[in-house]
Amino acid sequence: QVQLRESGGGLVQAGGSLRLSCASSGRTPSMYAMGWFRQAPGKEREFVGCITWRSGRDTNYADSVKGRFTISRDNDKNRVYLQMNTLNPEDTAVYYCAAGNFNSAAEDSYAYWGQGTQVTVTS
Repeated sequence: QVQLRESGGGLVQAGGSLRLSCASSGRTPSMYAMGWFRQAPGKEREFVGCITWRSGRDTNYADSVKGRFTISRDNDKNRVYLQMNTLNPEDTAVYYCAAGNFNSAAEDSYAYWGQGTQVTVTS
């Protein structure tokens, strides 16, 4: 079992930045690929990005966030981060981190999920 907890969400103006953190505990979190997803009001949850477990160098991003968001991980601290820059109101959503066996944009590739953290971007 892996337990995940997101933090760092909040209210920010358009153009601003936030850094989300995902703390993991339990069964060898560093063995997993970590993904970030988000769900906006009235919409389905969507893929944001993911990072591999080995070196943490292989990342993939959704086109909508590429160049603005960056995922990193610190295996010593069992944490994964989502740095979000140049935020816009369309980024408003609940953000979730997830742990799976390999990098993927598909939700069903991830077995473990956090509870989510709210990000609200005002214009």
